[in-house]
Amino acid sequence: MSLHVLAAIYCSLGRFEEAVPVLDRAIRVPEVQRGSDHALAAFSGHMQLGDTYSMLGQVDRSIECYEEGLKIQIEALGDTDPRVGETCRYLAEAHVQAMQFERAEELCKKTLEIHRAHSEPASLEEAADRRLMALICEAKGDYESALEHLVLASMAMIANGQENEVAAIDVSIGNIYMSLCRFDEAVFSYQKALTVLKSSKGDNHPSVASVFVRLADLYHRTGKIRESKSYCENSLRIYVKPVPGTTAEEISGGLTEISAIYESMDEPEEALKLLQKAMKLLEDKPGQQSTIAGIEARMGVMFCMLGRYEEARSSFESAIVKLRASGEKKSPFFGVVLNQMGLACVQLFKIDEAAELFEEARGILEQECGPCHQDTLGVYSNLAATYDAMGRVEDAIEILEYVLKLREEKLGIANPDFEDEKRRLTELLKEAGRTRDRKAKSLENLIDPNSKKTKKEGTKRWGGLGFRL
Repeated sequence: MSLHVLAAIYCSLGRFEEAVPVLDRAIRVPEVQRGSDHALAAFSGHMQLGDTYSMLGQVDRSIECYEEGLKIQIEALGDTDPRVGETCRYLAEAHVQAMQFERAEELCKKTLEIHRAHSEPASLEEAADRRLMALICEAKGDYESALEHLVLASMAMIANGQENEVAAIDVSIGNIYMSLCRFDEAVFSYQKALTVLKSSKGDNHPSVASVFVRLADLYHRTGKIRESKSYCENSLRIYVKPVPGTTAEEISGGLTEISAIYESMDEPEEALKLLQKAMKLLEDKPGQQSTIAGIEARMGVMFCMLGRYEEARSSFESAIVKLRASGEKKSPFFGVVLNQMGLACVQLFKIDEAAELFEEARGILEQECGPCHQDTLGVYSNLAATYDAMGRVEDAIEILEYVLKLREEKLGIANPDFEDEKRRLTELLKEAGRTRDRKAKSLENLIDPNSKKTKKEGTKRWGGLGFRL
């Protein structure tokens, strides 16, 4: 306990690195087999160490500590104790932050089962579990299930008289409706939440600003640019002069969301200014390294859109350093950032460096997303082009043949990229003095000769470079 207190003091002083060895020592003291007191001490030590690693931005180590803590707790209390349910939810939230949604869903389901067994129907605990489950389902693209969980959570909050929480859930419901392109229902949900939040928290509260941002996004998506800009400006007025008690994280998150709307409006300079402000707010905040890395990656994209490729490369590089340090070097997002930095290097004629980045991105995205995912296919294409530029024609041919085979056998050839890749491969084969090795039907016979190249549907707009991600 003394070691735990000492570590807590180090953390309160912002000296997280010094807290780690203290907690490492603390978790070696208890002997779990000696009873519940020792088990509780071991559990507390692992959870505190996990929190400390989280503040240092070391996500993987943090989750490892939480998982070990949960294991100890289950051995001591059994796997249906309400306290185990709380730990499962805490760990599920950590997995969500790390974008590890399968494990997060598994833990959240367990939490829900425990709370339903020990609490009254429509309890606050169940409502919190369902909100988290909705977030996980939304991240996985299962919008209907997310909507179901949110409706049940809203009913529970209404039954418990939690008006502000109902408003927050209405915002989440609006987000799901927008993902389902049910825009009228989304507007109704947002406006309903806005009425409650203005009444209970005031017109200038950050929660009101966040709803303005959602409405701005919705009106942009539906082509109502004037209304979208108006809501952006309304939200910015609140974030520029925040009410007392507003956290830097809230303001930074709001500015980042607004920047994405300006980016979609093809206003990269305004988007970049907002991202720079958002990053400055978090620079001295512990545990924000992953968030800052995400902002830097977005800034890199803006720099590319503005043709400022050296600044883009530096921004991507800084983001990559932070993501490696935080343990996110195997996430799909990390692979996408590597790809983006590779594209910036291509613009700077740093071809060898670009090839290394594309190769690393390929390995990550193949592992995490699979070879048929659009991000992975984009990296294949970029790597083939880079190999071609380096004179490694055979390597480029090998990649393009593999991509065309994937499209023919698994994805279909309707995507306009197919024609582009087929043309590129034909040119490379001609240069190499050979023709494509085909065991199946002639490639030419599989293509509609009257088809015309159209704008690529699968390319992510946020790249803004005209390259594939």
